[in-house]
Amino acid sequence: MERLRQGKVLVTNWHVFEPQSVTNGDAAKVVKRGREVLATETIRIGEKNDTRRGTRFLTRETVRQQIGNGLLEVIQGDPEQDDALQVRSRRYVESDTALINRILGRDVGGKQNILVMNDEAHHAYRIKREEPDEEEEEDFGEAEEAEEFFKEATVWVDGLDRIHKLRGINFCVDLSATPYFLGRVGQETNRPFPWVVSDFSLMDAIESGLVKIPQLAIRDTTGAEIPGYFNIWRWILQPGRLTPSERGGKHANPKPEAVLKWAHTPIGMLAGLWEAEREAWATNGEPRPPVFILVCKNTALANVVFDWLATGHCPSGIPPAKIEGFRNTSTEANTIIVHSKVVHETDTGEAKSDEARWMRFTLDTVGKTSWPIDSQGRELYPEGFADLAKKLDRPVHPPGRDVRCIVSVGMLTEGWDCSTVTHIIGLRPFMSQLLCEQVVGRGLRRASYEVGEDGLMREEVAKVFGVPFEVVPFKANPGGVPPPPVKRFHVHALPERAHLEIRFPRVEGYTQACAIASRWIGTTSQPS
Repeated sequence: MERLRQGKVLVTNWHVFEPQSVTNGDAAKVVKRGREVLATETIRIGEKNDTRRGTRFLTRETVRQQIGNGLLEVIQGDPEQDDALQVRSRRYVESDTALINRILGRDVGGKQNILVMNDEAHHAYRIKREEPDEEEEEDFGEAEEAEEFFKEATVWVDGLDRIHKLRGINFCVDLSATPYFLGRVGQETNRPFPWVVSDFSLMDAIESGLVKIPQLAIRDTTGAEIPGYFNIWRWILQPGRLTPSERGGKHANPKPEAVLKWAHTPIGMLAGLWEAEREAWATNGEPRPPVFILVCKNTALANVVFDWLATGHCPSGIPPAKIEGFRNTSTEANTIIVHSKVVHETDTGEAKSDEARWMRFTLDTVGKTSWPIDSQGRELYPEGFADLAKKLDRPVHPPGRDVRCIVSVGMLTEGWDCSTVTHIIGLRPFMSQLLCEQVVGRGLRRASYEVGEDGLMREEVAKVFGVPFEVVPFKANPGGVPPPPVKRFHVHALPERAHLEIRFPRVEGYTQACAIASRWIGTTSQPS
């Protein structure tokens, strides 16, 4: 402990590793210091200088100034007439020394031999991005989500490379609940990282009772080999279900109203189970409501689903939701919508509005009935919350306390600490089991860890539609060919610590429980 106290611990976000520009704005005079960065990119002409959907927009006047200053060299297009230009851009960013000094600051100073611990390390690996294509859109849902994923992986690892070059990294420890290659990286896609040392899998966690049991629809009334609600997106897009116009052409980007035309039935079915769960919780004295999550492919679909659930706005030909527990009123926000952009802004500390900051406080307190208190019994608010609540004239209780339904684009934030999610529905394509695991994982934190009189914790479940998660192996491998072996390291306990071994209970088998017109897979023997 004495040696540990001599160390300095710095907790920071990956965003700080991005080299900062040393020019004074987009059109200002070039400051030729630091490190020169050359890139070929497409610039679009817009009404203002900004970046959206992974594309840089500059006004025509800014383009003229940057060409004059030597920041842009036009490769293709006419800067006076065309709306899109292919250019070679030149910018100057802080040197590696300046970047490291900024990140490590006075706390670490000039010290060397650094230990790095990467949390959510499935992002922190070297990844070579191919040209964006249709498959990438299927993976990520929206261009912004794809841009953020590739940028995060690149910035994080490049920053560590610079620290290692100047200060030396003695050792790097990666921590992740999903230690797999997420991006499409050839033969490695969805395979475990080869440097995995110890893996306590989700299957182990389920069998140990440390998390909820995911229950998946594995059979419906049609008798189909793969039930429709197991993968709702594929079920909706099956031939003959949508018109060519509704389907969105050969790229299969269906209109939101077309998706909801079919998805409203499974949403209503799962919401009925949620209503029963809410009544059971209230009867048992649980003050918190269970939480229902809908994960949508893109912003357009999320907006339509939110309006249908929260405000009662029904697109033509679609019946009303009739889920009163999700309806918003002038005094109650039972359903919220969370966009990836808002999460990104608040993660980086660059929230552009008070409402975005309030949404972050709301999201962080879903399932929490009160704030922690100090030794004097005073509530401990997060930094900036009290001032924001006063400014917006809103109550100071946790703003997510009464949220019952979340409509999300993307997968919410990693490490999102909500223990009251009980129902999840996926309205997006799922191209990998890792994506499925991350979405289902939003609902697997237990609501209670109290041990009963029998010495066991009460069984908790999360019911899932539309997320084709195959962690419970109820389907055979059609090819019959096992995956190639993965090199593993082995961790062995020290003999003198053998008496500290922890043993987890194991299940003896899996049973199936029926619910409405679907059958669930899980470890429960009770009817759902």
